[in-house]
Amino acid sequence: MIPNLVEFWEMIWPNLGRGLIVTLKLSAGALLIGLLIGLPTSLLRVYGTRGMRAAATAFVDIIRGTPQLVQLFFIYYGLADAGLNAILVNLGFPNGFLVLEPMVAAYVALGVNSGAYQAEYFRGAIQAVGSGQLTAARALGMTRLQAILHIVLPQALRLAVAPWSNEAAYMVKYTSVVSLIAVSDLFGEARRIMSRHYNQMLMLPLVGLVYLAIVLLITWLMQHVEKRVAIPGVEVEAQRA
Repeated sequence: MIPNLVEFWEMIWPNLGRGLIVTLKLSAGALLIGLLIGLPTSLLRVYGTRGMRAAATAFVDIIRGTPQLVQLFFIYYGLADAGLNAILVNLGFPNGFLVLEPMVAAYVALGVNSGAYQAEYFRGAIQAVGSGQLTAARALGMTRLQAILHIVLPQALRLAVAPWSNEAAYMVKYTSVVSLIAVSDLFGEARRIMSRHYNQMLMLPLVGLVYLAIVLLITWLMQHVEKRVAIPGVEVEAQRA
């Protein structure tokens, strides 16, 4: 059994390796897109006008309140049929502009979903920084924007490392849904192998172990990052908040 298992692993690893690279690229790209969406959204939720706060809150609630698979299918299958294509054509965009390639749709769907969750991580971290620091910065002559950028955000970003590390670990697992739109990620390659060899009871545990190894590695790395950037005094204040 063991020699057969080793031979089988050697046979399938090239395909799984290619899928693993796609999974890691998707995870990194989606986290970056989520960061670019989540951080401004969190700032709008905390410091924006009433209308901005309402719009940012609606975005977060809609994305967090709907299944990720529904979002992926809507972006891949539904955007072109949502009536937006005709509007964009009238504005000068090429016909079929919203017909996305599977990888592009995967990046967008995963990134937008991550953005909503990251927005909440950053919002909690921003609100954990004592409001007195913003007041003190204003008293020293800083503008509100300067105080946010130079006083609040550097501390908030460090506080957000712990929850953000969870998002990094989760994202590796979330990418498995993109196999349903024909993206050859790790799980997509595993599905192809299972369809050829009919060995689900062997293949699924093997793929699960690969995901587990990646998640444990990310968790270990992020724990070291969290310790390195920790601000003891601010951490105590955040825990009390």
